[in-house]
Amino acid sequence: MNDDVRTLLLAIAVAAVAAAVLGWFLRGWLYERDLGRQQRFFGLPDNSECLLVVSREAGADGAVARNDVFALLELAALIKNCRSHARVISGETAQRGFGERTEFCLGGPMGNRRSAAHLHSLLPGVSANTDTEPGPDRGAFLIGTERYRLENGSVEYVLLARLTAGQEGRPVFLICGQRSITHQAAARYLARHHLRLARKYGGSGNFVLLLKVVNSQAYGPDVVELVGDVTATALSPRPKLTTSKEN
Repeated sequence: MNDDVRTLLLAIAVAAVAAAVLGWFLRGWLYERDLGRQQRFFGLPDNSECLLVVSREAGADGAVARNDVFALLELAALIKNCRSHARVISGETAQRGFGERTEFCLGGPMGNRRSAAHLHSLLPGVSANTDTEPGPDRGAFLIGTERYRLENGSVEYVLLARLTAGQEGRPVFLICGQRSITHQAAARYLARHHLRLARKYGGSGNFVLLLKVVNSQAYGPDVVELVGDVTATALSPRPKLTTSKEN
């Protein structure tokens, strides 16, 4: 092997090592960049604590619905990725303000008193029918003047919202659906799309998304459609109706 060939091979080896080191640093930089964006979006800096507020299952004393447990697992993975930890509390016993810690509130207004309070205080343009008697509007959402009815197992709706009390306040992530399977669907949607949502709404922007879970009796929580961004309507007082059974 002559000197020219030896020099060429050495140059190739050095270039390969340099490329590998550069790629390693680049991957690390991209990971830290995405992690920082994720932490700002969720309001979860390193070693911070957040709250997971869960609802009770109807007819079961203190129990959590099976699909809500799956939703909690989705959220727990997000929290762990942010190098933070969570404390799980019941929506029936949560008596505290918001903004001090990031909060993930999971459940509809019938099973989670905390969700009902957030709907009333933070989303004046939204109401949920909480009638216990069967009827076509049972469980329906009214967003502004548009009504979204529950079709059990076929078409079910869930609100996914990020809400802040101010620029300095930690966010509340509200997942409020018509059935527990919609909570799992919305938690999975958040897990899959949080970076896109962070780019669109920034680290402190509020949003309210209406999602539709399609044919859950066949597909479970896997088929989810974005109905639309209803932020403006949800954050504005709902027009007064002359006759309404909504709460």
